[in-house]
Amino acid sequence: MGIMHDAIHGSYSKNKRINKIMGYTLNLIGANSNVWRIQHNVLHHTFTNINEADDDINAPFFLRFSPHAKRNRLHRFQFIYAWFFYSLSTFFWVTTKDFVRLNRYRKLGLLPVKENFRRTLATIAGWKLLYFSYALVLPMIIVPVAPWLIFLAFLCMHMITGLLISMVFQMAHIMPDTSFPIPNNQGDMEGDWHAHQLATTCNFSPRNNLLSWLIGGLNYQVEHHLLPNICHVHYKKLSTIVKSTAEEFKLPYHVKSTFSLALRDHTRMLRELGKA
Repeated sequence: MGIMHDAIHGSYSKNKRINKIMGYTLNLIGANSNVWRIQHNVLHHTFTNINEADDDINAPFFLRFSPHAKRNRLHRFQFIYAWFFYSLSTFFWVTTKDFVRLNRYRKLGLLPVKENFRRTLATIAGWKLLYFSYALVLPMIIVPVAPWLIFLAFLCMHMITGLLISMVFQMAHIMPDTSFPIPNNQGDMEGDWHAHQLATTCNFSPRNNLLSWLIGGLNYQVEHHLLPNICHVHYKKLSTIVKSTAEEFKLPYHVKSTFSLALRDHTRMLRELGKA
């Protein structure tokens, strides 16, 4: 979590080559760093909580993460069933998501001009083949248990990972206190980008050093969104500066004191979005 996230943001090292190499740690676990870079660095960080622009809140029809997204009857129950789909998120990520997103980004013109689509597609497929070879096929060959048990363990691993990662990222933005701004009639956002990040992002459990270590400092999402090119090991010290500066200029600084409190409020937000 910490290595790949910092590296893809260019904050793991001052050396671009090292960041690129360490970013491949995401490829080694079945996802793709190039697709993630567009989804996360470009769309999510630039257009945080803006409906149809922030790809982190562009959800399938059965989930609603923005008050400006279309609502249907299913959403009344999303605070109950969302956790199941959270748990499947990394499984879909390592199987289909990267291919779907890559095709979408090509149509939107977000892929670098020099990047050959077919070659990129083949590269993504190659990395995934490597991942499934060592994470699933090799254990089925070597471990003396039934293949279906290996697959079940593989699926359980992803369900736990998907649930935890989804909670970490969703609790940073889909909260009762955060804002969901909309562009003006010309499609432009009014106000300052830094103020936008403060309004749309929330920290949680800032005093839990173990949690912070485990998730690569992503409980300090406010600092990360304001300073994405800074390594996460500095977020805790930076948070006191950011908080005092926000207070000085009468800007919001959202923070939940514990993980459980943040989880409760995220659940409440899912319920409210289902009603609205």
